[in-house]
Amino acid sequence: MPDERKIGLVVGSGGVKCAASIGLLRVLQQHGVTVDRVVGCSGGSLYAAAIALGFTLDHMIELTFNLWSPDLMKDYRSNLSAFQSGEKRFTEKSGLVDDAVLFAVLTEVFGESTFTDTTIPLHIIAADFMTGERHILEQGRIFDAVRASVAIPAVFPPWEVDGRLLVDGAVVDPLPIDVAIQHRADVIIAMGFELDYRSRMRSMTAVNAHLNSIYINNLLRKSLAFHTLAHHDEIILIIPEFDRPISTFSTDSIPYIVAQGEMAAEQDMAYLKSLLS
Repeated sequence: MPDERKIGLVVGSGGVKCAASIGLLRVLQQHGVTVDRVVGCSGGSLYAAAIALGFTLDHMIELTFNLWSPDLMKDYRSNLSAFQSGEKRFTEKSGLVDDAVLFAVLTEVFGESTFTDTTIPLHIIAADFMTGERHILEQGRIFDAVRASVAIPAVFPPWEVDGRLLVDGAVVDPLPIDVAIQHRADVIIAMGFELDYRSRMRSMTAVNAHLNSIYINNLLRKSLAFHTLAHHDEIILIIPEFDRPISTFSTDSIPYIVAQGEMAAEQDMAYLKSLLS
């Protein structure tokens, strides 16, 4: 297969659903398709970084099980009560979760690796918490970039990089296709995810989570519509479908998520090959 055309891969936000990108990567490898540039946002930044560093599929699956553990949120309820009672004071640098577990996992996975250690160019999206501006991370430690991109506002503390407080990239751009466009990718494979809505809401926390899903999903749809109209020829949108709700920490669903990503990717391989030929 001719490989002159440069392929950009974009993995959007979606929590544990982003593990579907492992299935996508498996299909690409089976068809002999290599990626030349990768962009990640929020949960997708984990997999974008892993791909750019040349992690194996098995390593990426292991990373998924280690990261999406209920231990990540173990202090959530006690901290929420402490903030509500006034025992603790909430500031712009606070979060409802102590990020010690997240810190430990990301440190183990990425260590001191930097963007110069990647085998292909990597771009990670975060949001400036104080200004709302999108921030593209392309240098320095990969740990810092990923930690910033997954910092769900109010849940995890923001992460400071170069003097800026950064939070979850999904707040500003859940599927940053334009980054691949700006870097002149000839063909762009964009895997995005819609967040699940809640059927019942019995707390303000649940209401806020539901409203966040509405906001992020609408932002995603508008972005998809714009980029599809503007660059429809070279963009392959892959949105895996799930026949059941996927909880953030449902690690038992990981094999299913990967399989759904594989299935969704396989459906577009014929078209991808036609673009590359």
